[in-house]
Amino acid sequence: MKKVFIGGSRRISRLNKDIKSKLDQVIRKGYTVLIGDANGTDKAVQSYLASKNYANVLVFCMADRCRNNIGDWRTRGIEVSHNNRDFYYYATKDLEMEKEADYGFMIWDAKSKGTLNNIVNLLKEGKKTLIYFSPEKSFYTLDTFVDLVEILAKCDPKSVEELKEKLGLSQLLPLPDSLVESTQLRLQLVAKDTEYHGH
Repeated sequence: MKKVFIGGSRRISRLNKDIKSKLDQVIRKGYTVLIGDANGTDKAVQSYLASKNYANVLVFCMADRCRNNIGDWRTRGIEVSHNNRDFYYYATKDLEMEKEADYGFMIWDAKSKGTLNNIVNLLKEGKKTLIYFSPEKSFYTLDTFVDLVEILAKCDPKSVEELKEKLGLSQLLPLPDSLVESTQLRLQLVAKDTEYHGH
């Protein structure tokens, strides 16, 4: 049975019809949903799945405490060596979902550090990830880091640099400007190559 890790920004607490339509596809295919217990996207998706009486859900929590488990589904408690409830504390839970999932579905507001971290880690694991990019109300399917950089190019440059610095992504992801320049260079090289072989 295929497993999909669904997550997203805490600022997003309502799901529109397009997101619900994607969740309906997950339900029809019978995928196992791996989801966290946070407020925001996690809680909103849980509420929707519960409203559909969907049972194939596994909620990941820290230790034995689940903040949200609306459908009273099976849970998995993740143990960590420290109790500081910081970003890295909860990121440990997400890492487990990323490793276990076959696919990712992230609902991102272009600002959430945790959601971007999930996207990066899913790509590191070679997992195809569907992103709902809320500023545009559009879906993007990501297979590689080049795909991700193209999404980041649509975000506020200052916010992107802050996110990259906080997550230590500078060596992993090129600057959006670099992407534009490299893309232009590749197009020029292709054009020259086509011209050369055309003679």
